[in-house]
This record gives sequence, C-alpha cells and structure tokens, in this order.
Amino acid sequence: PPQAAAANAPAEEERPAWKIPAYIIMWYVFNIVFNILNKSALNSFPCPWFISTLQLAASGLFMVFLWVARLQPVPRVDWGFFVALLPVALFHTVGHVSACVSFSQMAVSFTHIVKASEPVFSVALSGPLLGATYPLYVWASLLPIVAGCALSSMKEVSFVWGGFQNAMISNIGMVLRNIYSKKSLVNYKHVDGINLFGLISIVSLVYCAPAAVYMESSMWGAAWTAATEKLGATAFYQLLATGGIFYHLYNQASYMVLNQGVSPVTFSVGNTMKRVAVIASSIVFFKNPVSALNYAGSAIAILGTYLYSVATDKHAAEKKAAAAKPSA
Repeated sequence: PPQAAAANAPAEEERPAWKIPAYIIMWYVFNIVFNILNKSALNSFPCPWFISTLQLAASGLFMVFLWVARLQPVPRVDWGFFVALLPVALFHTVGHVSACVSFSQMAVSFTHIVKASEPVFSVALSGPLLGATYPLYVWASLLPIVAGCALSSMKEVSFVWGGFQNAMISNIGMVLRNIYSKKSLVNYKHVDGINLFGLISIVSLVYCAPAAVYMESSMWGAAWTAATEKLGATAFYQLLATGGIFYHLYNQASYMVLNQGVSPVTFSVGNTMKRVAVIASSIVFFKNPVSALNYAGSAIAILGTYLYSVATDKHAAEKKAAAAKPSA
C-alpha cells in the first residue's frame, strides 16, 4: 500500500522540514515499544492468534475514532473497493498472524533477521504475478540477505523450525499483500495510506477472529488465568491494550512518513535502519544471548537489504529513463 500514500503526498513547499525526521523518530519509537510489549504479552499469554486478532481490532477501533472525531478524512469507497480489498486483507492477515506466531516461538531479534529476507520473495514473486523483470544486479543484491540469514540461523539459541517457518510465511504473506495491492487497488489511489491501512485492518479482523477461535480458543481459559495470576489482572489488561495501540501507532507513523513524499528507496533504507533499532533494543531489553556469528549474519543481512533498496531504485530510474527516450 505505499503507492497510495506516495501518490497523495502534499507538494514539497507545503511540508515543513521538521516533519520527516519527527515522523521517522515516532515510527522507530512506536515500533520498538510495540515489539517489546508484544513479546512481553506473548511470554505471559502464549496465544498469538488471540493477540493478533486483538491488535487488528485495536487498529480498526482507532481508525473509527479518528473518522468519527474528524481527525482523519473519512474514505470514499464503494463495494467494488471492498471486493478488491479482500485478497489484500487476506494476505495481510496471513503475514500478521504468522509473524506473531513466530515472535511467540523465537527471540524478537532473530525473527526480525529472518523477516529481513522479505525482498527475496518480492523479487521472486513479482515476476510471475506482476510480469516484472529485474536485472542481474538486483538479483545479486539478494545474496547477502540469504547468506546473512543462514549465518544467523547457525548459532541462534532461540531457533526452532516452527518459528523460522512462520517468519518465512509472514514474508510471503506481506509480499503477496503488496503485489495484490498493486493489482487490485490500482483504481483506488484516492484512498490515502493511513485510511488504507485502517480498512485493511478491519477486513483482516473479519478473517482473523473466526480463525483464532478455531485454532486456539481451547487454550484461552487456562492461559488467561495463568497470565492474570503471573502479572495481576490490571497489568495484564494494560499490556494487551497498549500492545494493540502501539501496533496501530507504528503502522500509522510509517504511512505518515510516506505521506511526506519520501522516495521508495529512502523509505526502504529507513525501514532497514528501523529493523536494526528493533533488533538492538530487543536484545538489550530481553537480554537474549547473541554469538559473534549472529552479529555477523545480522550485519550481512541488513547490509543486503540496503543494497537491495539501492539496486531497485537504480533499476526504477533506468526504466524511467528508457521510457522517456523518444522512439526511433
């Protein structure tokens, strides 16, 4: 969905210079806080389907509040839009829930390292689904990502196959969400990024809630009792509520950055550095043991995501220049 936000960005002269750095700081801080709250909740209440559903509900309610209070323009959409949104929201649900399941099974830092491999799936799936082609240097930029993830996996203390597989499923889900956003929502670019995320969250909630009941409801009673005894009822409720709020806030902040008209490569680099901040903060907060090989693999994977951002930006510029050339 970044395309909608970028398409509706205000003109350069309308943007005060302080907004972009302020919004990036908000994006980073909200994401760091969310990851700490989310993992803390999962440690006490290991029901990722329930927590995923709660976060989608919190995001939907937050947007409804913004619309009712006229703090955010109410989107003008029709039934055709919601039909087009169905596959987008489905893949968003898959990506969101599987990430939460992965966070419940492995360290936050390692899940984020695995999720740094998302560009590999983006390049691999954009060809058959969007007809996109990429030059060799874009494919080459993916090699450090794959190598870094492999190195980190070799000595990761928290590694479990289920958590690794769910992180990979999350990558595929999010890539398919982005691809189907381009395919299905091409005629709805008037819907800005913040509204689009809110509507995706609401439709995703419809998918997620019944699936959560089916997958996990037999565990909720005992897990709820154990969590309230461990933390105290008030502290547990606050943890769940603030986790849901910060889930929405970090996503909204990311679209606020995009709405300032930053280029896709700038946003990608910012997202890479945000992942570094999240990994570092989670290691410090949760005191996860990290080996030298983990550090090396993480650094290589993060470098790879930066190189991928630069390579795709170069490719986009070359395509634009080629299209602008008059035909012979």
